[in-house]
Amino acid sequence: SCYFPRGAGSSGSDLPRPRPAGALSLVYTVISFAKQQRTMASAFASLPAVLQPKEEDIQMMLSAGVHTGTRNSDSAMEEYIWRRRKDGLHVLNIGKTWEKIMLAARVIVAIENPEDVVAISARPWGMRAVLKFAHYTGSQSIAGRFTPGTFTNQITKQFREPRLLIVTDPRTDSQAVRESSYVNIPVIAFCDSDSPLQHVDIAIPANNKGKHSIGLMYWMLAREVLRLRGSVSRSVDWDVPVDLFFHRDIEELKKTEEEQAAAKLQAEQQPAPAYEQEVPAGDGAFEQPVPEAAAAATSEPAAEGGAQQWQAAPADAQASAAAEW
Repeated sequence: SCYFPRGAGSSGSDLPRPRPAGALSLVYTVISFAKQQRTMASAFASLPAVLQPKEEDIQMMLSAGVHTGTRNSDSAMEEYIWRRRKDGLHVLNIGKTWEKIMLAARVIVAIENPEDVVAISARPWGMRAVLKFAHYTGSQSIAGRFTPGTFTNQITKQFREPRLLIVTDPRTDSQAVRESSYVNIPVIAFCDSDSPLQHVDIAIPANNKGKHSIGLMYWMLAREVLRLRGSVSRSVDWDVPVDLFFHRDIEELKKTEEEQAAAKLQAEQQPAPAYEQEVPAGDGAFEQPVPEAAAAATSEPAAEGGAQQWQAAPADAQASAAAEW
């Protein structure tokens, strides 16, 4: 329910009612589903029908924790905050998040050369997502520490002149955001409830501190960019799984590989099961059949013309041979 705009669903008619039993249960389910679809349509009324989200997209955003904010909030982010939970965490409006993703994708597609777009992430959770986003969209990426002067100092080797900047966290990547303001580079940023919006042109409200949330946001942004370019059809799901955009810890990967190698070695060292040989019924004697070829080879050769005799030589022949020697 957190993807509805502020105030939606607050009337008394939308409160949950006891579910009727019997044959009316199916009718109640159909009416509830129709009401939910009408509420979603009103929540995204500003978007055309093609750009409206599917139920699967909303479920993925909720599962990844995109709507989960922090305990603190910035005054500029109040319009993107839906409400505050009892534990103090702010809940972001997913409807605003989806609208801003569509807007950011249209801005990215408007850049003629994809290499003029630079995605930056100094946070470790977003490095893999930035690299994958640059790989599939054809843009550039800066994963890790941002070298000061990359956008302003022309003497440096890594000097770049992008036309658009995508930032994972405006607070962590503040140096890049500040330099973009010096050279008039528009900035698209994933902003949490406590993120500063200074020098940010398009703020996408999302959880920028979780690896699943960051990966899902970059995956959705890359998918929408490819759809607007015509590379991916909207009627078919994108064949790139979202897991490729998630951060992977090297230690966890090594531990998993070691466990797999140990399990494989244990399976190889395990002895093969032994089976008892059945004894045929009868007198108890077991006679192994001898192949015909083996029987012919062990038999005594026939003494035909020119055949060699394998019998022992007589004693007189041995004595005469010794005397001649």
